[in-house]
Amino acid sequence: MEATSSRQVAIVGRPNVGKSALFNRLVGRNIAIVHDQPGITRDRISAPSRRGQFVVWDTGGIGGHGETELLQEVRAAADAAMREADLILFTVDAQQGLSPIDQELARLLRRSQRPVILVVNKIDHPKHEDLDVDFQRLGFDAISISAAHGRGIDSLVEAIERLLPESEIRNQESEIPPLSLAIVGRPNVGKSSLINAILSDRRAIVSSLPGTTRDAVDIAYRRGADEFLLIDTAGIRPRGKHSSSVEVFSVMRSERTIRRADLCVLVIDATSGVTAQDKKIATLMQKAHKPSLIVVNKWDLVKPERGAKETLARVLQETRERLFFLPYAPILVASALTGENVDRLFSAIRKIRRAARERLSTGVLNRLLREAFAANPPPTIANKRLKLFYATQARGKEEKALATPEFVLFV
Repeated sequence: MEATSSRQVAIVGRPNVGKSALFNRLVGRNIAIVHDQPGITRDRISAPSRRGQFVVWDTGGIGGHGETELLQEVRAAADAAMREADLILFTVDAQQGLSPIDQELARLLRRSQRPVILVVNKIDHPKHEDLDVDFQRLGFDAISISAAHGRGIDSLVEAIERLLPESEIRNQESEIPPLSLAIVGRPNVGKSSLINAILSDRRAIVSSLPGTTRDAVDIAYRRGADEFLLIDTAGIRPRGKHSSSVEVFSVMRSERTIRRADLCVLVIDATSGVTAQDKKIATLMQKAHKPSLIVVNKWDLVKPERGAKETLARVLQETRERLFFLPYAPILVASALTGENVDRLFSAIRKIRRAARERLSTGVLNRLLREAFAANPPPTIANKRLKLFYATQARGKEEKALATPEFVLFV
């Protein structure tokens, strides 16, 4: 028996006060990108805490400097987290002292009707302990911590547990984990827009600036009886075009996301077709042995008023020809902006899951392999050739959300 993760804790604060470091400390692993450049976190990122029975939200910094087009979206994401959270961790920087932005944010939080813990961060050394005095005038219960060094985290978790509502208990021993979908692709192909179309919500930040999503953002989603984990990733550009160390780290995170996902959804821009970079990303998916699905997005921009069927057939054929090494991946032509064909994404996912559960009989499998051996014999070693006795399909792992088929060869 274990608790459900319905209790939500949001971390809010101005940029560069250590929200992402605190988030990583509470969830017990490095998910959010930590960097001394302000405004790195833009989307809301969520993960269950390994220190307590609650879900932690990291939000974009409020009131900081950066691309002006994004500030309003970041503020909206943080406001939404405050509305949905059961508890708010108002994080401030002890070493920089109380700022006007902190005071304004404190005023907003007092009106949120949510329990608030003032987290005075960057008390990295006993000599810093007097730095929290300035923040007492904000009127919240305060806890001094160092997210970077782990000081005071146990006391913070105890305070969080005291203020959160009672957790519901349920038996999760036999539950299948949610199916994790990695939404990957080049920058600005519409990955976040696709997630928003699925959610019918502005949960992920959408902007025309390439590289808006920097972290891999995990979003829980239920569709009927099925549970999913949608992972919005930073757009993957060729390595020579990374504008900063943050972007290099984002691409590494995206590549790691492909490896940890159950199924990869490659988003392609219909206006440009399959590019060399799309093929490189598809190769990463293939090398990771991931079940895959291809979404050709922005169909609304290329769909003609007449001859739509012919254009659709041509787009599908060109995509298949360019991604010939993923013949098993279904292709969906859709528009995240208008919502056209987005529902078909989940029909394709159900089809992939059914195919993964299918079993080949030993007789059929052995005939296929003998034909393959005859068409393309294995090499000889010391004048001897590998001999296949028989093959069989291994039993799938029932506890996995998407168990890909495995085969055992006796040779």
